[in-house]
Amino acid sequence: MSDDEQPEPPHPGPKAPREWTPRDLGASGSTPPGRGAAAEGPDGPAGPSETAGPPGRPDATPGASAGTPAGTPAAPAGPGKRPKRTGRRRFVPRWRVVLGIVLLFALLLIGGFVAGYTLVSIPAANAGATAQSNVFLYADGTPLASDGEVNRENVQLAQVPLTVQHAVLAAEDRDFYSERAVDPKAMVRAAWNTLTGKGTQGGSTITQQYVKNYYLGQEQTVTRKVKEFFIAIKLNREETKEDILAGYLNTSYFGRNAYGIQAASQAYYSKDVEKLTTGEGAYLASLLNSPSAYDVIAHPQNKPRALARWNYVLDGMVKKKWLGAPERAATTFPVPGKVKPRAGLAGQRGYVVEAVKDYLTGNKIIDENTLATGGYRITTTLQKAKQDAFVKAVDDTVNSKLSTDRKADRNVRVGGASIDPASGKVLAMYGGIDYTKQYVNNATRRDFQVGSTFKPFVFTSAVVNGSTTQDGRPITPNTVYDGTNKRYVQGWKGTPYNPANEDDTSYGPITVRTATDKSVNAVYAQMAVDVGPAKVRQTAVDLGLPSDTPDMPNGPSIALGTATASVLDMTQAYATLAGHGRHGTYTMVESVIKDGEKTELPAQDAEQAVTREAADTTTSMLQSVVDGGTGTAAQASGRPSAGKTGTAEQDKAAWFAGYTPDLATVVALMGADPDTAVQQPLYGALGFPRMNGGGPPAQIWAQYTKGALRGSEPKDFDLELQDGATIPVEPPAPNPPQPSTPGTDQGPTQGQDQGQTGGRNQGQTQGQNQGQTQGQNQGGRNQGQTQGQNQGGRNQGQTQGQNQGQDQGQTQGGADNGGTNTGGQTQGQTQGQIQGQDQGQTQGGTETGGTNTGDTEGPGATTTGLAARPRGSRSP
Repeated sequence: MSDDEQPEPPHPGPKAPREWTPRDLGASGSTPPGRGAAAEGPDGPAGPSETAGPPGRPDATPGASAGTPAGTPAAPAGPGKRPKRTGRRRFVPRWRVVLGIVLLFALLLIGGFVAGYTLVSIPAANAGATAQSNVFLYADGTPLASDGEVNRENVQLAQVPLTVQHAVLAAEDRDFYSERAVDPKAMVRAAWNTLTGKGTQGGSTITQQYVKNYYLGQEQTVTRKVKEFFIAIKLNREETKEDILAGYLNTSYFGRNAYGIQAASQAYYSKDVEKLTTGEGAYLASLLNSPSAYDVIAHPQNKPRALARWNYVLDGMVKKKWLGAPERAATTFPVPGKVKPRAGLAGQRGYVVEAVKDYLTGNKIIDENTLATGGYRITTTLQKAKQDAFVKAVDDTVNSKLSTDRKADRNVRVGGASIDPASGKVLAMYGGIDYTKQYVNNATRRDFQVGSTFKPFVFTSAVVNGSTTQDGRPITPNTVYDGTNKRYVQGWKGTPYNPANEDDTSYGPITVRTATDKSVNAVYAQMAVDVGPAKVRQTAVDLGLPSDTPDMPNGPSIALGTATASVLDMTQAYATLAGHGRHGTYTMVESVIKDGEKTELPAQDAEQAVTREAADTTTSMLQSVVDGGTGTAAQASGRPSAGKTGTAEQDKAAWFAGYTPDLATVVALMGADPDTAVQQPLYGALGFPRMNGGGPPAQIWAQYTKGALRGSEPKDFDLELQDGATIPVEPPAPNPPQPSTPGTDQGPTQGQDQGQTGGRNQGQTQGQNQGQTQGQNQGGRNQGQTQGQNQGGRNQGQTQGQNQGQDQGQTQGGADNGGTNTGGQTQGQTQGQIQGQDQGQTQGGTETGGTNTGDTEGPGATTTGLAARPRGSRSP
């Protein structure tokens, strides 16, 4: 029998089946396991009564193969079975299962795609394609402004210069002409991030963006993404790429209420789209990514970001060979023109509308594109009476006094904001003379230094952190510091720093309260180091300044107000002080409603940002500024008030920040060229030789506060002061004298160098020439004794000065001044210690050096004399 022949089944009856050999019989003649051949014994095939299985079962198990030696195990019986899996293999699906799952998933995908493509049709244009106006209301529901209909003018693609088209493609979708309608990878990524709460994302092609703009909406949901996917595929089959690009250019939002490339061309460059240059087109293309952020006129602080995006677009054009490298190199940034808002937003209305929009988008309440579609009814926190009072105060104090005969007057800008300390609501805002004439909001811009209005934050931080002076004295309103002009800051390991006081005035030993009244830079620069610049910065942020406020350095200069916070930022911080240290994020919006549905707003829960004692003790010092310091003009409000003046470097801005128990307000005058927007000094503006915060800013503050609070009962401050705030803190007493021969030689030298200055000041102030002479000739020895008795008051001079005055006068006229003013502090200290000058030994290296003892009464023993007057001396 050949291997290809098949065995016949056995037949019943006396005739035995024919003998056959299976084709897969092994070499040994045994039947492999699982085969159905009948077993043969030594005498031939088994009969029905032998070891063969039941009739009709060809796979009966044989007893033994022919020729099998005795004792050899028989072959396995029964059909073949796959061994069971053990270990980790038990959890690995068989390839048939995997293949089945893959095929099932593919079928589901194909079925889903077919179903989606069949069921989703291209809809009509949505309502957003013809957006409505947003209506803005005062807190009492009276109309404030309306941002009007959408500004849009459709154009044909042929009207758009090819370079402008390429700029848009370089910015948004560089493979637009070669790619399919959708980007599946980006779609999956965006959908996954939306589902998992990692934030909403785009990642769409231009076709998808056009579908979103024209047919769907701006909401970031999976449903909208799915519809967008299928509509984009269908649209790509039914419309040309050119038609899709034209639709995209006509429906995209470019900021400044401009929809479409033509409206954007007019809004930014006052020209038709056909006349746009390559650089201008690249800038407009940059705006598509974030219209507000990249508007360098509305947000000048964002110009670096806008330039980076503009360069990205141009570089992309070069990479795609749409622009030559030489032309790219020759392209300069085209600064857009001033905004030309519609008359409906004239006066303060435009500033308020833009500020409210920034609040809504900045706090992620509504995204910019969705808000731009309109239809929202927005009730603000602004109160009409207070808003009108602010405008009147500025008009009366500044605008009505501007003159074309004074060149500096053309540079004057005014910004202001007012907040309720109890609720954090913005009650009034002054953004500029007129939104249609001056687009930038002076209340929200962050590019002018805040000056000395920052100093209260340094003292607040000192109280919060329990800080002490370099010699270990706690910092309170009555702590004595050295107010010498250009005094080098002690304990600072960075670049030596010796700030000048205003008008280069030296104050000598001076309390913190008086230093605040007179805004003494030398004292606050030293205090910033005593507290720690990083701690000062953190306190400012806790009070309300944004953490990303520019120019808050980690050094002593932070105390002088180099930070460029906005007027609104500073109002928040001062409102926290007025609110006893409690702070909640400010708000400008009471409610947002569209189609009868309210939009959820962020909670305004206030928290204790700084201790009440820190805030209230700061308030007590700022009351002193209004009572007799640089802010006396604020007294015209007729209310218990606290405040601080400030002047930016080169008088480019002047500030007054103040508050009553129920209203915090900040006013700033700023200097900026109306054509170039470059900051300018305010020398000569409004007829003032110099502009400072105690002038027009404080006057505006007083008139506004009086009008805003008219009809309400005046409230007194309820203060809880820091421990020791009312107790004088004296500097350390002088060390015992240590006579030394060289002391007699060095004392007169120091006295001659610095006693002249101290004597001259004292002689001029006190009207005595003897001080000058004695300071020159005697090193200040007799000056201290004589003036301590005669000028400081005989009792004070003798009581406090007999033991200290003579020696102290010697140092204050001589060695200590030498150590402080000339940068030779070490010399003064060394000379005092080694050479026997009693006072130089103690005060040559401390803050209480007697440089300007002649400027204050009782120089012989002035430490106690000054401390005994806790509120300090006052300016007239």
